Amino acid sequence: MQTPHAIGCISQKGGAWKSTIARALGTTYTVAGWETKIIDLDIKQATATNWGQRRLRAGITPDVPVQLYGNVAAAMSRAGDADLYIFDGPANATEETVRIAKACQLLILPTGLTLDDLEPQISLANSLVDSHGVPVERIVFALCKASTRSAPVDAARVYLGKTRFAVLDGSIRNQDCYASAMNEGRSITETPFKGPRAEAIQVIQSAVDHFERLIAA
Repeated sequence: MQTPHAIGCISQKGGAWKSTIARALGTTYTVAGWETKIIDLDIKQATATNWGQRRLRAGITPDVPVQLYGNVAAAMSRAGDADLYIFDGPANATEETVRIAKACQLLILPTGLTLDDLEPQISLANSLVDSHGVPVERIVFALCKASTRSAPVDAARVYLGKTRFAVLDGSIRNQDCYASAMNEGRSITETPFKGPRAEAIQVIQSAVDHFERLIAA
């Protein structure tokens, strides 16, 4: 079987919005014609799996397959049934997080704007590179939980700019319309509100651009 390409959304702690990113990537790549599967490795919460079921019940198209697995090895044993796997990692960093990192061409670490969020994610990224041999260029940060004020976003971007890791363009704000979309089984890039949809698309398109450069190298 041919091994699919893979993108991982991982975090050092819960509430980082990795499932939000994973769902947006899943819908974006499916619309673009990729055979995509979201691999939900958060067996305690199964956030992506529950979202996928809501999407199916609502009859929303396109269909974005989501499957719950206990570990990366189990998921990869089915390699070949999709062009692209999107791993939605466990709520906290574990040995399985390392396995996700080694299986993926791109790793997205969503983070809030405070040091309480930034520092654990930077620590995770550094550990993956220094202790586990993950190439630096595979790791990118996504700024999430933003407000309407630009200053905190700019400050977080400057802070991350002092690290060796790239940061995706734009930021994802904490907006009711995103919550409503995901409650309905849609992703943040599918909200009917034009401005927020454009903001979400900017971040996800930046991830797509990073991924395409990596798989073309």
